[in-house]
Amino acid sequence: MPPRSRPSQAVVERRRQEILRHVAEHGETRIDVLADLFGVSLMTMHRDLDDLAQRHLLQKVRGRAVAFPALTMETATRFREGANVDVKEALCAAVAPRVTPGSTLLMDDSSTLFPLAGTIRDVPGLTVVTNSVGIAQRLGGAKELSVTLLGGRFHGEFNSCTGPDVLRALGRIHADLALMSATAVHEGRLFHPLQEYAEVKEAMLDSAGRAVLLADRSKFGKTATYAYGTAARYEEVVTDSGTPGAEADAIRALGVTVTAVDVTSAAAPHS
Repeated sequence: MPPRSRPSQAVVERRRQEILRHVAEHGETRIDVLADLFGVSLMTMHRDLDDLAQRHLLQKVRGRAVAFPALTMETATRFREGANVDVKEALCAAVAPRVTPGSTLLMDDSSTLFPLAGTIRDVPGLTVVTNSVGIAQRLGGAKELSVTLLGGRFHGEFNSCTGPDVLRALGRIHADLALMSATAVHEGRLFHPLQEYAEVKEAMLDSAGRAVLLADRSKFGKTATYAYGTAARYEEVVTDSGTPGAEADAIRALGVTVTAVDVTSAAAPHS
């Protein structure tokens, strides 16, 4: 009987994503149960979980695989890209007129900004600078604009780059406008679960003349491990009409305009 061929890396990665989704949905699962569920040996399951743990997508704790808090899971592109798409489209439609011909635009790796790529492709003379491979790919091939991808330490699970090389590059750039989002906003303070990404956001703010924050209702009333200042560094926060009033009031108290977009009618924002 010929030896069984080893599965391709694509098959292994697909299994690992299914394992991750199972653990995320159940909170935690015993490793031996996972091995039985996915039809692999205990050794193979340990390898899969070691890989996911090294990518900071779950934890291995005493014979169990344990999900990180939902907030951390939201930072992974594969989990956040398909979430709240209608809201993201509405927020991007509201800020698109702020992107002007001949300007330089900074965009972080937030999936909230993905719908904007289709809108700004035809803005003449626009230069877009981003650490997001996903955004760069969405803008690729556009004839009217130039795209600069900030290279550094690549995070496959987030499809973006961080690290000293990204920070140094941002230190040499002056952008007219930065469009960014946040993983968590609480009483006007901004948070991210990963320090490297908080540092990139701070550097982008330092490099931009103006900045606008896009954050839907799901981002508010939450905190994460690393704080990186307040919404006061933005001239405007664009959110949807479902954002809690107390959270919006806390931002207004910082002297920042809050624009709430009616998701059913993105063309009719109100302040």
